[in-house]
Amino acid sequence: MLALIRDAYAARDGADTDSLMTAFHPEGAFALMGDKSALELTGRMEGHPTLHAAFTQLTAGFGFEGREILAELVDGDRVAVHSRVNVRYNPTGKTVSTEILDLFKFQDGKIAELIEFADTAQIKAMMG
Repeated sequence: MLALIRDAYAARDGADTDSLMTAFHPEGAFALMGDKSALELTGRMEGHPTLHAAFTQLTAGFGFEGREILAELVDGDRVAVHSRVNVRYNPTGKTVSTEILDLFKFQDGKIAELIEFADTAQIKAMMG
């Protein structure tokens, strides 16, 4: 599971949406936690076509660089990863360092669910 997560991170950090999708179960889900009225990017999406479109939009808008994994916890089919990453808002080039907590659930050797906790206020300010 950790190897698949690291491969998914490498694909995300390299803006390779097609490779990122290979890590997800066909019915997989992704949720960026936060108040949708404050930041439109937040919310839950499910299934490969929806995820591919969302990840394509996210990687076009935000580049991830220099990811440092601070902690990994594995419990059965669940994994928690705390990481630090430099996030670049591509339209302006503004870059900030932030920490992210990702909660994964696996099914059939693939990511069935990824719930991401990020500093949405910081994201909104970058987009400002």
